[in-house]
Amino acid sequence: MANIRDVALRAGVSTTTVSHVINETRFVAEETRARVFAAMLELNYAPSLVARSLKVKETHSIGMLVTTSSNPFFAEVVRGVERYCFEQGYNLMLGNTEGEAATALSYLKMMLRKRVDGLLIMCSEGQQEVLGQLDWLKGLPVVQMDWGTGGDGCDLIADNSRHGGMLATRHLIALGHRKIGCITGPRSRAPGADRLAGFIDALQEAGLPLHNEWIVEGAFDCASGHRAMQTLLALPERPTALFVCNDMMAMGAISAATEAGLRIPEDLSLVGYDNVELAEYLSPPLTTVNQPKEELGRLAVTTLLARINGSQGASRLITLEPDLVIRRSCAPPRS
Repeated sequence: MANIRDVALRAGVSTTTVSHVINETRFVAEETRARVFAAMLELNYAPSLVARSLKVKETHSIGMLVTTSSNPFFAEVVRGVERYCFEQGYNLMLGNTEGEAATALSYLKMMLRKRVDGLLIMCSEGQQEVLGQLDWLKGLPVVQMDWGTGGDGCDLIADNSRHGGMLATRHLIALGHRKIGCITGPRSRAPGADRLAGFIDALQEAGLPLHNEWIVEGAFDCASGHRAMQTLLALPERPTALFVCNDMMAMGAISAATEAGLRIPEDLSLVGYDNVELAEYLSPPLTTVNQPKEELGRLAVTTLLARINGSQGASRLITLEPDLVIRRSCAPPRS
């Protein structure tokens, strides 16, 4: 087991500097802090403050790490978590990780110093993988949300994204579309890969060909949806309908299509994913796959409290089933 001297040697600093970084008792330059955190990760070093925090009585507070995103999906889930925490008499400490593992570790250290009773993690898979390698969390109740690895005493609550992708694509097929494309999320992340798999499943089920040139990868934000739509518009033959793997990319795609003179849904039908509140107020309102965000937040808190109270056994995978919300962004293809 590594100690503070090992960390100092690996980072090229004194043990005093490592102590100041861990306890935040003195200003340390950001570059030095980054080296210390990197050394702690490499050595799997667990500060003693974590062990102390796990021995105290309950504080009726829960920590939540969430990836900052322009996607309002995260905000809507957090709102559900906050509401249910309040109803159960718990405080919520929220840390936006900005997609950075070092930021996640810094927030985690702060939350453990505050002696949170449990932790909700709604971060990118890369951050979750880093956190999962640490001994810091041993004994601390943890629930992962939306995507993650689960296991080892950690529960995972996730949407059935593959089924959601099938629902979206089946709707377009039922309207008569045969030339269907897909704007995916990052395929390295489970939601992006699973929604694409559902899209392919539905095409195969209907005996329709898969056109790889009509599948463009996005990043779950408006800008990447806009770029993906421009890529599709530049093709000599274009699809008449698109399954877009989240609502934010769908908004960007609609913007690019409108700029190119296309009408939605007369010239192009679109189905999004998530059913964020903004989707209902687009013009036209967006047909989308609904993730039960309120239920996700409630279940996450309920599951975490059960583990905190010792009434939870082995780690569980809890799957939430999506449903399709039909609005006006889809129509049969023009003959």
